[in-house]
Amino acid sequence: MTHLPAGSAARGPYSLDVDPARAGWDRSSLRVLSLPPGGSHAFATGGSEWIVLPLAGGCTVRVLDGGTFTLRGRDSVFTAVTDFAYVPRDARVTVTAPAGGRFALAGARCEHRFPARYGPAPAVPVELRGAGGCSRQVNNFAAADVFACDRLIAVEVLTPGGNWSSYPPHKHDEDRPGEESRLEEIYYFEIAPGPGGEPGLGYQRVSPSRAGGTDVLAEVRTGDAVLIPDGWHGPSVAAPGHPMYYLNVMAGPGPREWLIRDHPDHAWIRATWPRQPADPRLPFYPAGDAR
Repeated sequence: MTHLPAGSAARGPYSLDVDPARAGWDRSSLRVLSLPPGGSHAFATGGSEWIVLPLAGGCTVRVLDGGTFTLRGRDSVFTAVTDFAYVPRDARVTVTAPAGGRFALAGARCEHRFPARYGPAPAVPVELRGAGGCSRQVNNFAAADVFACDRLIAVEVLTPGGNWSSYPPHKHDEDRPGEESRLEEIYYFEIAPGPGGEPGLGYQRVSPSRAGGTDVLAEVRTGDAVLIPDGWHGPSVAAPGHPMYYLNVMAGPGPREWLIRDHPDHAWIRATWPRQPADPRLPFYPAGDAR
C-alpha cells in the first residue's frame, strides 16, 4: 500500500511505523512517537542510523555510551526550525519528554557506524525553492551535502496554502551516475488547520516512470504518509488556507547523494522561475527562529 492514512501503519508506541520489511524495500524507515509529559521510550537502533527530530515539543536523547543531547524542539512544524539528534546503528537510545511531545524517528539501514551527535537549529540551512505558485520552503537539516550520515537523507518542506511543491514532478529510481540516484522515499504530512480549527487536506501525486510502476493520487491529511519506491513524484498540493508540511526521508544503495531527473513534459517550468518573485508568505520562519 503506497498511501498510508493516519493510524493505518501504527504499531506499538508509534502512530506511524514504516520499516523496510513493511515498505517492501531495502533501507528507508520512519516512525512517529508521541509521549505524554514525563514520558520516555527506549529503542535499539539495530542495523540502521536514526535522527530524532522533534515535531512538537522538546526532549532529551540519551545514547548508551554515546552521550546525552537536550533538544529544545519547537511548538509545531509551522513555527520554527528544530534542533535534532543523530544516533548510530548498534546503539541503545532513550527519548524522554519532560513536557510531552511528538517526535519523528527517521532511519536508514546502513553499513558504517557514525558517532552520535547534536544538530543545532541555527545550523540548519533554510532554502526558498521555486517561485510564484510553486514557491516552498525547504529545511535542509540532513541533506546529503549538509549533515554527515552513512545513508540517511532527510529534509522538511513547507508549502503555503494554495501552492504546489515537489514540482516539476521528478524521480530518483535509477542509478545514472552524475544525473540520477536511486533512493527510496517516504513523505510524512502535517496540514495546518483553518482559523477555527478546521482540519486541512492536500494531495500527493505519484505517476509511473515505467510499466507497472507506482501510480497514486492521494488525499493526504495530518499523520498520513506516502511511500515512493519509484515513479515521478509531484505535485504535492496544499489546499488554499491550509499550509502543508512534509518530512522527506530517503536512502539508497549507492553513494549518498540526491540526484533527480525532472519529468520531460514539465521540466520547462523551472526556466520561468527567475522571472517570478517568491511567494511573499515565505519564509514561514528563518533558520534558528524562536519556537
